Amino acid sequence: MSNNIILFLVTVVQFYSYVVLARVILTWLPNISRTNTLVEFIYQLTDPVLTPIRQALPAMGAVDLSPLVLLIGLHLVRSLLMSMTIAM
Repeated sequence: MSNNIILFLVTVVQFYSYVVLARVILTWLPNISRTNTLVEFIYQLTDPVLTPIRQALPAMGAVDLSPLVLLIGLHLVRSLLMSMTIAM
């Protein structure tokens, strides 16, 4: 795979990590409406990935660890992609 393609994928993974982090921050702000266009867009981007992770994790009461699991997974994918660019 070309270095440019790998670096593009690294950028996409990093951007998605920021979107997930924004989602986490939004959950800490109780006055933010989910009907806000930007908030709705962030939820639409993250829900398809977070929902299966949330279902696979055991219930922890009010604590949702699915964003943490996703961020760790994204970090591992990013590290793997970066190691591929170094190996080339």
